[in-house]
Amino acid sequence: MTQTLTAHIMVEGARGALDRELSPYSGISLASTPIHRSTKTYDHSEGLSCCFRQWRAQSHCRLIHGYALAFKFVFATRELDECGWCFDFGGLKPVRAWLHEMFDHTMLVAADDPDLPEFKRLEEKGLVALRVLPRVGCEATAEHVFRHVARFVAEQTAGRVWLETVEVREHGGNSALYEGEVHDTAGAGQSLGTFGELGAIAR
Repeated sequence: MTQTLTAHIMVEGARGALDRELSPYSGISLASTPIHRSTKTYDHSEGLSCCFRQWRAQSHCRLIHGYALAFKFVFATRELDECGWCFDFGGLKPVRAWLHEMFDHTMLVAADDPDLPEFKRLEEKGLVALRVLPRVGCEATAEHVFRHVARFVAEQTAGRVWLETVEVREHGGNSALYEGEVHDTAGAGQSLGTFGELGAIAR
């Protein structure tokens, strides 16, 4: 038996064993539930230049600094639409507008920043476009964006499509990803945060 054939048999055997292991719990076979994915990227050239600081840091990250942020979204579905698409990219115009509202020449400040009153005074003077978030930083930004966009995607597709991950990139060397927990119910994917936490999104 050739090495290639042996490897194929081992892989197929492992896949079958995994199917059998999952089936009693989810009723879903890996072989029968293919997932289509598509991606959308708003690169650094999009002009989403914002400032923030991590006031808890002991390094220079406690100082105000900024980046031209980039965002990458990964969408997933088990059922393509009538056009054969996962998600219609033309329907993302509200997402792009929201990204610009949040991150285009804005100042992101954490809600627990002890100097928040100072930033609010700067806003009152018209010196900054303030956005107060629960937390700041690349990881926190990825989570915040995920929860907003996941809800939008679910509403636009009646749950047919779910947002799988969001990547926020500060520059060529640094990025952070937030991945929603996918729950499979009767073959329908739904991301954690899509229908939960429907409260107001911080601006």
